[in-house]
Amino acid sequence: MQIGNQPAVWKDRLPWPGPDAHKHQRGRLGVVSGDAMHTGAARLAARAGLRVGAGVVRILCPPDAAPVIAPAVEAVMLAAFHSPEGLAHEARDMDAVVIGPAAGIGDSTAMNVRALAATGAALVIDADGLTSFERAPGDLFAVLDRDDVLTPHAGEFGRLFPDLAAHERADAAAMASQRAGAVVVLKGRETLIAAPDGRLAVNGNGTPWLATAGTGDVLAGLIAGLIAQRMDSFDAACAAVWMHAEAARAFGPGLIAEDLPEGMPAVLRGLLP
Repeated sequence: MQIGNQPAVWKDRLPWPGPDAHKHQRGRLGVVSGDAMHTGAARLAARAGLRVGAGVVRILCPPDAAPVIAPAVEAVMLAAFHSPEGLAHEARDMDAVVIGPAAGIGDSTAMNVRALAATGAALVIDADGLTSFERAPGDLFAVLDRDDVLTPHAGEFGRLFPDLAAHERADAAAMASQRAGAVVVLKGRETLIAAPDGRLAVNGNGTPWLATAGTGDVLAGLIAGLIAQRMDSFDAACAAVWMHAEAARAFGPGLIAEDLPEGMPAVLRGLLP
């Protein structure tokens, strides 16, 4: 069933904190960073997850990245890992994990995805986390479940689903979600959100101000931040896509990715029940 992505679809399921809430009840989010020269994307995703309400956010990074990240974060925590097994250990208590933004393309990232899949955390896989499975997309699909989310742009979609790229976008997104067994967010002018059970939402509030580096990393963090708060993955993806675009529309010309997390409080305030 295809629907328009509007707040009426998911607003009543947003995870507002109750009067007795504490940080661990509000969800624990992990974000995997790249090496020392590639830490900005993880910091963007982590800040977005924190702004959208996740109670505890931790960046998980290779040891060489820790001295770079530590002076650049405050409420976001930090933990280093040395191997896929070490990453899984650090993520053992996480409700959701983002992996892919500037993580590096190759076997190392693919092994990290597989290790995280065994933790039980819901995964939001973006960018390098997708392209690392270009030669064997079935290996990625084999470790996913319905709570996981893939967030490809058109190029990444074509790498994972080369036989679907020629189909009409809505059909392609729906078929891709069923094949992967996970939610697929096909980014574009009208971003599509597809679930394996057949739900499909078309987002109509997109804006060209989002065409700047890092905005996809923010979106991944928003989706994962909502999932960490126990929001259904499809609903979380729909809500995050709409809020992401709404923050960009409100900011307008001059937007850079760093502005988007700071726009979340106003967007969230407008959605308060």
